[in-house]
Amino acid sequence: MAYIKNLFDRNFLEYASYVIKDRAIPDLEDGLKPVQRRILHSLFEMDDGKFHKVANVVGYCMRYHPHGDASIGSALVVLANKELFIERQGNFGNIYTGDEASAPRYIECRAAPLAKDVFYNPKLTPYVDSYDGRSREPVLFPAKIPVVLIIGAEGIAVGMSTRILPHNAIEVLEAEKACLLGKKFELFPDFPTGGMVDVSDYRDGNGKVLVRAKLDTSDPKRILIKELPFGSTTDSITNSIETAAKAGRIKILSINDFTTEKVEIEINLARGVYSQDIVDALFAFTECEQSISVNLLVIRDGLPTVMTVTEVVKHHAKQLVKVLTRELELEKKELLDKVHLRTLERIFIEERIYKGIEKMKTAEGVEKAVIDGFKPFMKEVGPRGVSHEDVEHLLKIPIRRISLYDINKAKKEMDEILARIKEINSHLKNIVAYAISYLDGIIAKILAIKEPGPGGLLPGLRKTKVGKFDKVDVKEVVKKDLELKYDAKTGYLGTAVTGEVIAEVSPFDRILTLRQNGTWFVADLQEKVFVGEKAWWIGAADKEVLSGIVFTIIYKEPKTGCPCIKRCVIEGWIMNKEYSLVPEGASVLHVDTRQKFSFTVNYTPKPRLKVLKEVFKAQDYNVRGLKAGGVRIAAKEVKSVDVK
Repeated sequence: MAYIKNLFDRNFLEYASYVIKDRAIPDLEDGLKPVQRRILHSLFEMDDGKFHKVANVVGYCMRYHPHGDASIGSALVVLANKELFIERQGNFGNIYTGDEASAPRYIECRAAPLAKDVFYNPKLTPYVDSYDGRSREPVLFPAKIPVVLIIGAEGIAVGMSTRILPHNAIEVLEAEKACLLGKKFELFPDFPTGGMVDVSDYRDGNGKVLVRAKLDTSDPKRILIKELPFGSTTDSITNSIETAAKAGRIKILSINDFTTEKVEIEINLARGVYSQDIVDALFAFTECEQSISVNLLVIRDGLPTVMTVTEVVKHHAKQLVKVLTRELELEKKELLDKVHLRTLERIFIEERIYKGIEKMKTAEGVEKAVIDGFKPFMKEVGPRGVSHEDVEHLLKIPIRRISLYDINKAKKEMDEILARIKEINSHLKNIVAYAISYLDGIIAKILAIKEPGPGGLLPGLRKTKVGKFDKVDVKEVVKKDLELKYDAKTGYLGTAVTGEVIAEVSPFDRILTLRQNGTWFVADLQEKVFVGEKAWWIGAADKEVLSGIVFTIIYKEPKTGCPCIKRCVIEGWIMNKEYSLVPEGASVLHVDTRQKFSFTVNYTPKPRLKVLKEVFKAQDYNVRGLKAGGVRIAAKEVKSVDVK
């Protein structure tokens, strides 16, 4: 049994780790999930400047991704619709209506130039064997910008989930520039569907936001929905409005969806209903307003980590400096190697060192002749000297190139290389300024994209308006048009009861009921519930309402029959749980919520009892705690109570 338990534990941990790291959660370094990284890697390898059928890309990517073509195809469409890293051709679906993309054999794509600038650098990218060992795939791309904030992410893993909202690309890059300069910055979400967002509780990426549709209420008898809240489609928002209308929460005449390249949902209002009257109800009862909880969970250094938006930007600002430094140093090394080889080639050809190998009969003799030929020119060669690899390179120079060697052209090429090395040295000394200029270049490329995305908006422009919403109280928006009835004969209370109408309530109201035996409870509005004869109630029972009400209960003690009074305030309760205001066995004679009133106590006639009734004032008795006992009014048995 212990072996089996350990086996299950180990297998479950391996499965959980795999799902978290290799399926659902994006990595902080490049902001991509594994399937997205493999798609971009495939596009980079296939890149020939032309568009590729998505079906071909999916098939190519399957050599890296072991989970089938469906997951690759859907991930590719989602990534392509972000409009930054994949160029599209054909029908990739509609983010407004929720329509799916055409079949992979009908649509085409290719890696965008921006993707190559941000991700592609094989010399700095670590690679590992693919799942079948036949190919090599990237572990992580050396991304230069906070991709995870720009494209956002959603994923559910074992015991954890992530939901990162997308942000405006230009604003993210400007924040990264501000971070490099040591300035303060603040980022808020920006959604491709537009709409409005309230970020009062965003908490730097780990709180929640309220999103709303953009409504045009200029026509008093018609409302137009022009932009959608994030997470909704025209179908889902239309269905939510129709559902609310059927439930009687909003009154509309008809709803029409005219969405094509832009969102346009028309709501025609019923007679006597005007645009301004229904706006709050749309936000309260439909998808026109939604609350989205966010959790910025990423893989950082191989471990799942919750971060803030600010921390992600700061991390990528440092990463940008590191990546650019590595790129410059690598380029400088390659240029220095090129300078060394060009110097050797020039001396080898100009000084005719190749003539010295004509009499040599062995490879060792040839190599020695070349090295000896360079000895008078070692100052020009430099401290690196002439290695075996250098000799091999020189011996591979074709005769045609030697005979056509152009000294001036070689000198010009050498000057260009040296100028570039000098430029690189300057960049390395001012790496922060170079990083900022790089980000400026990326911003310029994004703004230069002339192909509009969904809705006709150009990439880079903010689509979602940030603001603060007035809180919509559902209880205030909904009308109190339900009749609460009580049947005194049967003791039933509710909206489906045949009896006296005692109040008009809304579906969201809670009802406080006090029975004749002194027990009370608070419950949601029901169609029919038994409360007993001579019950007392109050509709719309909430803590704010009840905190200002003083309950006066006059009851008869169970053993002595003496009259007692209790005055208290009900401040808290558990729904549907019964409480008691009077001792067990007591009988409630009267319940009142007035601050001041008089009542007459009628005593049971007995021998030698001269006073059969007395008048009392409720305000003469103090308000006590809910659990406190009542105060005895008189030491006589009560028959009844009369209240003015």
